Amino acid sequence: MKSGKKQLRIGVLDMQGSVEEHVESLRRAGVTPVRVKTVADLANLDGLIMPGGESTTIGMLCKMYGLRDGIVAAVRGGMPVYGTCAGAILLAKWGILDIDVDRNAYGSQIESFDTEITCSEISGGPVRAIFIRAPRFTRVGKKATVLAEHMGDPVLVRQDRILASSFHPELTGDDRVHEYFLSHL
Repeated sequence: MKSGKKQLRIGVLDMQGSVEEHVESLRRAGVTPVRVKTVADLANLDGLIMPGGESTTIGMLCKMYGLRDGIVAAVRGGMPVYGTCAGAILLAKWGILDIDVDRNAYGSQIESFDTEITCSEISGGPVRAIFIRAPRFTRVGKKATVLAEHMGDPVLVRQDRILASSFHPELTGDDRVHEYFLSHL
């Protein structure tokens, strides 16, 4: 962070999933991570990360604690959000991101894999991408832009200040996707 700039506060939805890995990626990027468990936790955030995990469980807990409506309102009000895997599924399901997804399309847990993807908007060469019961983005609407593909399928998309990946960059130690998200705040 450059001196004189406000310290960014980025929320990490803390219902279930790869929360701690996102928190560590944000710390390495020099921002303040905030664990989001209640609607009140959404206040004064500069952005939000919705992690991977089990989308049904995360969605159920968000609805139970009123976070679903709070997140939808905050994002529609301009708050940047990045959804990985299950987070991307929820962004699509909640009508925030103009994509359709096919849950677990890359296979079961034992069929998880990692590969390298190329994104022209992220410098430094290919990005390592870990796919764990990952969704396939089956339709990318006119509002969204495909940033990276794997075997012809979109795996990283952006729509204004919304970013979504079907893979888990937080598990690799390579923070460039997080830094890309932060650069668009």
